[in-house]
Amino acid sequence: MKTYLKITIVLFTFSLFLSPAFSQDHSQLKFNCSLCHACETPTKSNPCLIVCPREKMMTVYISPAKSPAVIKMDKLKSVQDLYEPVIFSHRIHAEMSEMSGGCEMCHHYNPPGNVVGCDNCHEPTRNRTDISKPDLKGAYHRQCMNCHSEWSDNVSCESCHQLNESGKSAFTGKDYEKERVHPEMKVPSKLIFNTSYEKGKIVTFFHNEHTGLYGLDCKSCHQEESCAKCHSDEPKQKLEKASLELKHKTCSVCHDTKTKSGCESCHSSKEMTPFNHLARTGFELKSYHSKLSCSSCHQTKKVFTGLNSSCQTCHSGWNSSNFNHKVTGLILDEAHTEFDCSDCHANEDYSKKPSCENCHDDMTYPEFKPGKLIK
Repeated sequence: MKTYLKITIVLFTFSLFLSPAFSQDHSQLKFNCSLCHACETPTKSNPCLIVCPREKMMTVYISPAKSPAVIKMDKLKSVQDLYEPVIFSHRIHAEMSEMSGGCEMCHHYNPPGNVVGCDNCHEPTRNRTDISKPDLKGAYHRQCMNCHSEWSDNVSCESCHQLNESGKSAFTGKDYEKERVHPEMKVPSKLIFNTSYEKGKIVTFFHNEHTGLYGLDCKSCHQEESCAKCHSDEPKQKLEKASLELKHKTCSVCHDTKTKSGCESCHSSKEMTPFNHLARTGFELKSYHSKLSCSSCHQTKKVFTGLNSSCQTCHSGWNSSNFNHKVTGLILDEAHTEFDCSDCHANEDYSKKPSCENCHDDMTYPEFKPGKLIK
């Protein structure tokens, strides 16, 4: 009941703005200003009205990877004599939305169940009488142009629609399946920050480690960021002095930024070196393990506590007869392929160097290698 009442108030309020009489002072009315105004202090010259008041209810989530790659937007019969249907690259938009408003940026209303198509609510035929719910053409253009106009000057019809010059579709069925992907973004392997922290002014941020080793994706750190952050010709505004809490907002999701020991794990008097698993843990990551992300072994994300170095900690259901020794970085020669693991690895402790003494009196590892080392 409260939801319907709120919607009624919103629509009534919005309809009042259409009247010239309502352009007068209405600050005394008992309405929540944010129902219609996007800023805290609207003025007559800059009322900053929101595009359209609407309820947001998203109860369905599908990851971008499992969502449609492209969608053929061919419901608008009224424009087909002028333009081809828009081939909407859905997946690339879904991926980028995860760093800003998520699915709700477009799918603003979806009750429990399957994903609801736009035309379930917005009629394909032209309807200009009910401003509370635009027709499909209006909804499409409001949704797309409001976002694209933030970062691109090109919002002409031809920027999305291909002209239908011949009266026939210039696309084949295969054309509709082509997926556009975002150009690969060049990111630095590391960033160096000079801070005001007296006990360690330099912070070395290894971007490649966070995305590779630690298994983080863009949205783990980049939130509330729109396309306009990168795609804009507008000069960047000078940032106000940020609070200490705001400066550490992103990092504090994973890192301790409250205690002295937490500060010193990132702040140093000089540039830090990349993470070295052998130096920090005593367990060397050889050819196979060096390609894995931390979470492949440390199952709980962001909690990289020590593990038992026994192979059985992660690997089970194997024995010497079916184990591919190549993954350790050493291909066994024929003389050693029939041996049991414990013949070389005493007590099956694989964190220590293998022993050759059971068979060889004058040979030790690694001077003697029972096969070929690989990188």
